[in-house]
Amino acid sequence: MEDTSFATALGTNEAFAAFSRLSISVLLTDPRQRDNPIIYVNDAFERMTGYSRAAAIGHNCRFLQGEGTDKRDVDMIRKAISEKRDVSVDILNYRANGAPFLNRLIIAPILGDDGQPMFFLGIQKELVESDRSGDNRISTDNLKLIQRLVQRDLAMILSSLREPSMDKSPVMIGREMEALPRRLETLQTVYEEMRQARRASSQRDIIDMGALLARIAAAIVHTQGRAGLRYVQNIETVDVTLDRATRIALIVSETLQNAFEHAFGHEDFGRIELSLTRLTGGGMRIIIGDDGRGLPDSLDWPSRRHSGGRLVRSLLGGLDAKLNVVRGAAGVVVLIDVPVDLTD
Repeated sequence: MEDTSFATALGTNEAFAAFSRLSISVLLTDPRQRDNPIIYVNDAFERMTGYSRAAAIGHNCRFLQGEGTDKRDVDMIRKAISEKRDVSVDILNYRANGAPFLNRLIIAPILGDDGQPMFFLGIQKELVESDRSGDNRISTDNLKLIQRLVQRDLAMILSSLREPSMDKSPVMIGREMEALPRRLETLQTVYEEMRQARRASSQRDIIDMGALLARIAAAIVHTQGRAGLRYVQNIETVDVTLDRATRIALIVSETLQNAFEHAFGHEDFGRIELSLTRLTGGGMRIIIGDDGRGLPDSLDWPSRRHSGGRLVRSLLGGLDAKLNVVRGAAGVVVLIDVPVDLTD
């Protein structure tokens, strides 16, 4: 049975409505590095603070503090981080242009198997007059629900990084960390699609998988596409629950990204296609194919050697899905069958 208890507990539309690129800032810090620097921020962080990703990443979050920041709030945050626990505080921060703003901040650790924080997750929302004059508890509760949602899904992703890998070279570790922002953006796309679905339908926690995959593919094509590579898609509408949508979205993101990165090497031409069809007997079939160089006979995919492969394997198990890889005369075809039952 699929675990939908959290999605059901979410209850109101406000939490998803709040989680948009315009209002809720998400950041991730790495306490294993010196001074716990930021390693990821989303678009909303840039809009809220005026600092670009490049300006924020690699620095401790204290650069948002200024002359009017209350030291007691800073001490509260520092104490919670040292004790590896959640903390919520309204703190005065400053934008890149020097303008102050009141920031409702929730920080939570993402723990590894050893009980030590692998990362700290930050959820931020600028408090405007309506937040201060309305029910303060509702605003805080919505942020905490978002925090729990992101923590749950981020832990699912990070579990693949925790597993033993045959390749622990600095290059491979660097590649795995570089993939983390894309995976977080995939999660945010899922949440945003849920927001749109709740606006359009009375059905709770149901997402159009076709619309979601089209958005995820568009983002990958935008960043990875190049002249000579042709991308083709044929996507039908299939309604799925939030948990299934999250898992399927991450699998497709990993597989499609892998095709763009590795199927053609430095060649300037080729074809990649994505299709999603509803199966007559129930469920869906996803096909991601290319006409590139193909897989070496010695290499299986998804491979446990890399975090992306381990992540895909883990996600498939949670879906009870079947994945087959076909080595064609040219290129590779990945076929994924997923049972869909909205009553789960």
